[in-house]
Amino acid sequence: MSEPVQPPKGVGAKPSVLSLNINSKSALYSAYMAFLKRGGLFIPTTREYAFGDEVFILLTLMDEPSRLPIAGSVVWITPEGSQGNKAQGIGIQFSGDDSGQSVRQKIETILGGHLNSSRATHTL
Repeated sequence: MSEPVQPPKGVGAKPSVLSLNINSKSALYSAYMAFLKRGGLFIPTTREYAFGDEVFILLTLMDEPSRLPIAGSVVWITPEGSQGNKAQGIGIQFSGDDSGQSVRQKIETILGGHLNSSRATHTL
């Protein structure tokens, strides 16, 4: 579902870049972290991250013709072998900038009434 993309080489710490393809409303519901103030996504990955790490996501969202760029930071970590057979990965909270909030609004429009569902997600 996700694949690391090599960030540009340079001086200093650069945000990690991840590519995420979501092809269905059910997959979007499972990945979306509606409980975060600015919204966010869970990204399955085996790479290790720390809380607060900056991440840049290139999101392909169902019928969108192009990738949606989103900056954010790690606010959730599900380690390997977690209770309840949860997928290993990280939760990224979207930045408060226009691109992050535009994607949050787009996702919440797609999910509509499903946002308050009691169905399990990757995080809760």
